[in-house]
Amino acid sequence: MGNAECEVELQRVEVQLPPTKPFLQTLKSSLKETLFPDDPFKQFNNQPLSRKLVLGFQYFVPILEWAPTYTFHFFKADFIAGITIASLAVPQGISYAGLASLPPVIGLYSSFVPPLIYAMLGSSRDLAVGTVAVPSLLITSMVGKEVNPHENPKLYVQLVFAATFFAGVFQASLGLLRLGLIVDFLSHATIVGFMGGAATVVCLQQLKGILGLVHFTHEADLVSVMRSVFSQIHMWRWESGVLGCCFLFFLFITRYFSKKKAAFFWINALAPLTSVILGSVLVYFTHAEKHGVEIIGHLKQGLNPQSVSELMSTFGSTHLMIAIKTGIVVGVIALAEGIAVGRSFAAFKSYHIDGNKEMIAIGMMNIAGSCTSCYLTTGPFSRTAVNFNAGCKTAVSNIVMATAVMITLLFLTPLFYYTPIVVLSAIIMSAMITLIDYQAAIHLWGIDKFDFIICISAYVGVVFGSVETGLVIAVAISLLRVLLFVARPRTSLMGNIPNSMAYRSIEQYPKAIYIPGILVLNISAPIYFANANYLRERISRWMDEEEEKLKCSQKHDLQYVILDMSAVGSIDTSGISMLEEVKKIANTRSIKLVLANPGGEVIKKLHKSKIIDTIGQEWIYLTVGEAVSDCNIMLQACKPKTKAVECEAADDQV
Repeated sequence: MGNAECEVELQRVEVQLPPTKPFLQTLKSSLKETLFPDDPFKQFNNQPLSRKLVLGFQYFVPILEWAPTYTFHFFKADFIAGITIASLAVPQGISYAGLASLPPVIGLYSSFVPPLIYAMLGSSRDLAVGTVAVPSLLITSMVGKEVNPHENPKLYVQLVFAATFFAGVFQASLGLLRLGLIVDFLSHATIVGFMGGAATVVCLQQLKGILGLVHFTHEADLVSVMRSVFSQIHMWRWESGVLGCCFLFFLFITRYFSKKKAAFFWINALAPLTSVILGSVLVYFTHAEKHGVEIIGHLKQGLNPQSVSELMSTFGSTHLMIAIKTGIVVGVIALAEGIAVGRSFAAFKSYHIDGNKEMIAIGMMNIAGSCTSCYLTTGPFSRTAVNFNAGCKTAVSNIVMATAVMITLLFLTPLFYYTPIVVLSAIIMSAMITLIDYQAAIHLWGIDKFDFIICISAYVGVVFGSVETGLVIAVAISLLRVLLFVARPRTSLMGNIPNSMAYRSIEQYPKAIYIPGILVLNISAPIYFANANYLRERISRWMDEEEEKLKCSQKHDLQYVILDMSAVGSIDTSGISMLEEVKKIANTRSIKLVLANPGGEVIKKLHKSKIIDTIGQEWIYLTVGEAVSDCNIMLQACKPKTKAVECEAADDQV
């Protein structure tokens, strides 16, 4: 190589061992990095005790931090935003409660207490709290299999409150224990497929309301729903169908105009409430309820009653396990959606939200909600988008919304008596269609086929199986992918980039120069027990292929194998044993094993295991360039066909 002569003149830098740390200090550092990557205790450094107490309260109750600086200018913006999202919260609350097979008034209850709790504990300025469709569907799918909501409505409602309680406990526990990484196992591809499948199922379920059907399947899969729809063609009500199509068209038109011009966002925000008002007036004056159009009927007037007694009664019930299972599943889904939505809108305003604090806030509001006749809530995208576009400044918009819902509960519930069910079905369908993100699926196909498979698997699992089946399939495939990444790490052949000392993958850089007699391999992952055997076999195969290639070309024999370990962040005892075995395999072939750029954690373990003595300290280099340069010099110093182990005397000349 042309660079070899220059390289000889440079002083070689020895790979150094990092300073030794006590075991407890290392353990503490590892736990801190795992559980506290955002270093939340930094603000407490060098502060007096009184200030630490104040900062502690502000950390867990963020409203104490920003409330003292709150201005009337902020309130005006938050008031407008709060009233706007309240106009969306009322019809959506009633609609999604029906989706969860709950009395409509519980949907209104759930838009009163939880937003107040979140306003005090949440760190997002834009998140608008309320009920959401997918967890509502999950609840009726999972709890409804255990207890029929129509045959035993009291027990069903109790189990839903219990599921909400356990969801809140699970969410808050994840936040307090700093275990938010569990939610990260729901990848973007999983969420896209799962949400799309759930939205499809929800839309299909709304055919009951659109077509005015009284008897309908409790199953959520496509085949069961289609069978239920087409087996009752003689029961379809044209009045209900026409009304539903008209309101669907109205909702889609308002969304279209809102997307055309951002200033018209309020048209889409007010469309659901406008639909409810128009539908109620139409039914009242035409007496459509006597012609097959089903209406909500009586809504209980007054604020949320306490539901602690209902909760307590389920703790000794035989159905307790289904409540716990449902709570954990819907809790994870609600967290994933709420945190993702909060972070997305925080990025628009260039501020940061703490994921673990959000888990605590969402968990606490669901615990409080379960004790006040509410079911699961989180931060839905549609309501948060309206809140953001309405110009909200702080979480006070949630307080304004809760106040508007409180007034509705106290004085306005009789006005919803004539609200047609078909309008609520249209509202749900129009909201759910936006969750079927086919463009995201196409994007996944273009970038990562495996992610696309995960997405489609989740979608198909939900649509043709059940919501739980789709979720399990998607998570299982995602975990399988993680295991494959760990168990089958990439190794690549490296070459020299012309006119530089850089060495990169020949597959990525076809013009990279290959050095005959020297095999340079890059290992792109930590070396653990899960991949040690694979790496041993793969490195052996690389050597076989290289020797075969050199034999055919009748050039140098393979004399050096250089392992680039710059991407190997850590290694365990199985990995060390693998290196020892590779060293033995290399020795039997009269090949020298060379290590380049092992990290601090790796070199420390290699030193403790004495494998450095086996390999030889002189065969461990700081860079691939240095290793190749020295090996190349020794290749030139020895006869072409002489193996490296027979030339070890040349080591002292380098």
